[in-house]
Amino acid sequence: MSSGKYVLAIDLGSSGCKAALVSVHGRVVAWRFCPVETQILPGGGAEQDPDDWWDALLESCGDLINREVVPREEIVAFCCSAQGEGTVAVDAQGRHLMNAILWMDSRGARHLREITRGPIEVGGYHACRLVRWIRLTGGAPSTTGKDPAAHMLLIKNEFPEVYKETHKFLNVLDYLNFRLTGRFVATYDSILTSWVTDNRDVGNVVYSDSLLRSCGIAREKFPELVKCTDLIGTLDEEVARALGLSHDVAVVAGAIDTTAAAVGSGAVEDYEAHLYIGTSSWLAVHLPYKKTDILRSIASVPCAIPGRYLMIALQATAGGNLGFLRDRILYNKDELLREESLPDVYQVMDRIAERTSPGSNGVIYTPWIFGERAPVEDRTVRAAIYNLSLENSRADIIRAFLEGVALNTRWLLRPVEKFTGRPLGAINMVGGGANSKVWCQIFADVLDRPVRQVKDPIQANVRGAALIASVGMGFISFHEIPGYTEYLATYLPRPETRSVYDAHFREFVNIYRRNKGIFRRLNASRALG
Repeated sequence: MSSGKYVLAIDLGSSGCKAALVSVHGRVVAWRFCPVETQILPGGGAEQDPDDWWDALLESCGDLINREVVPREEIVAFCCSAQGEGTVAVDAQGRHLMNAILWMDSRGARHLREITRGPIEVGGYHACRLVRWIRLTGGAPSTTGKDPAAHMLLIKNEFPEVYKETHKFLNVLDYLNFRLTGRFVATYDSILTSWVTDNRDVGNVVYSDSLLRSCGIAREKFPELVKCTDLIGTLDEEVARALGLSHDVAVVAGAIDTTAAAVGSGAVEDYEAHLYIGTSSWLAVHLPYKKTDILRSIASVPCAIPGRYLMIALQATAGGNLGFLRDRILYNKDELLREESLPDVYQVMDRIAERTSPGSNGVIYTPWIFGERAPVEDRTVRAAIYNLSLENSRADIIRAFLEGVALNTRWLLRPVEKFTGRPLGAINMVGGGANSKVWCQIFADVLDRPVRQVKDPIQANVRGAALIASVGMGFISFHEIPGYTEYLATYLPRPETRSVYDAHFREFVNIYRRNKGIFRRLNASRALG
């Protein structure tokens, strides 16, 4: 329980690798980020070079260690969080055979049809196979082709020589763990979207013989399964030398990004919720049971906490709407604007939005700029600004963007509470969007729930990875984590905003219901997601 013990926590996202030194109680003392390039390919391809991941990890970790922020001997563990649903084909020595296929890569969709189609289909799935997937795993392969189930079939069918040489298919997290320890393992959460595991006993997730037989991939190409909190080895000697650390530093299995953020948010007890606002967003709750809501695309799946599942309701785009507003509308570098350097635009947006009354003077923004996943799965729906008049200003539009994301989350709240069987209490807010005090208050008002702004909200993933390691090594228990979670502020719903947000929410839902046919006709041939 010494405060003089630290975890070197990794968060490898789509944009790059963050390394952080975190105390075993979850206090981030220093961090470093190194970007990683994504290659966008014709036909829906998206790849990254695993060597770039590894170089970014070594550079960010090496810089932190060499700063001597903490004594090297007090670094007792390594633990990673990583982007989910990526796929790396490796040979028997663990060398990658081609670039990693990322979560946004849809090239495998047509090959996936070979295992999902059938004489009687439900939503594009063979009816009997869909029932089996949901019963055993809690979900099913995405028909978009954007998860490992399709990635592996893409490699098998279009890169047969790579498939032949593949010893194991690893998720992004699994690949990092191999480089750190030399072991081929997958965690209960990283293997999920291969859709080949029986998750009904969350304390003992195992491969399903029937799912393996029908997945189209040879059984021996899947790695050994471990829990997120398992110690999978000590630091590889060569890696330890490169970083100047002891070979005895433990490596804990870790988790994918959603699982790690759930722990890092501090909402680890049953029925406690966290809201992550990044480029995309999700509302998540730890639960003691496995359940699936097919119509709303909500499911509870294996997570880091023993005996518990994590219900995740994903929304396609949250903070991405603000990025669009900044880069494509307000500060698009065309003939109207030639500034080479921008101010901290998001802070400026906050100040402007704070001066505008709740309800944005009648303006409503629907944030479906990349389609939507939940509570409706609709790849053709699009964003729009409604009810503009000559009386409105840029300030109204900026606030409407913030309110639109919150209204979309409120739309998700009802099916989430039906799923959990009870109203949600206070919601812990993390991710880059949680840095905004204005947005936190808007969420509290729109959702009519208290919102707790977690301290250092953008560090939720590395904090979660470090806490998972701390539990795995016996320094703390999951039940102690709320006591170590710090908040910047708690935002309470304001009664005076209730009527305007209730009215806007009714119209928000009506906008979708009345216009979804128009969006489908306009966008069916170029559906996103």
